Amino acid sequence: MKVAVIDGQGGGIGKAIVEKLTKERSELIEIIALGTNSTATTGMIKAGALYGATGENAIKVMSNKVDVIVGSIAIIITDSLMGEVTADIATAVSTSSAVKLLLPLNRCNVLIAGTATSNLNDLIDSAVYEILKLANTKKG
Repeated sequence: MKVAVIDGQGGGIGKAIVEKLTKERSELIEIIALGTNSTATTGMIKAGALYGATGENAIKVMSNKVDVIVGSIAIIITDSLMGEVTADIATAVSTSSAVKLLLPLNRCNVLIAGTATSNLNDLIDSAVYEILKLANTKKG
């Protein structure tokens, strides 16, 4: 199963997701790092992603070639991450047939009701759990 981890800015959230997925992953999961900038991509590759690509076109193309897309909710909000998420990126991710696992972070002027007490580590653990569940389901 191909899993795209999308992140921007410093890539810290994407890096944390990749690290936890790498610790848990089986041969069933192929992690692809997609960064809105090279710093984010490099961080995710160093954390254990098998492949990586950077920029709008890479995200647009790969969004249709993966089974799961994981990242913060910002990856579907135009102009989020300080302008790094273009309208084309947000559309590509939103319209992809891949399962989207979005971490509900209250950033980018978007407040998500019920997430005030959410801990980032718990959200990442939950995303990794869901990806592993999907991989095991797909295997069978």
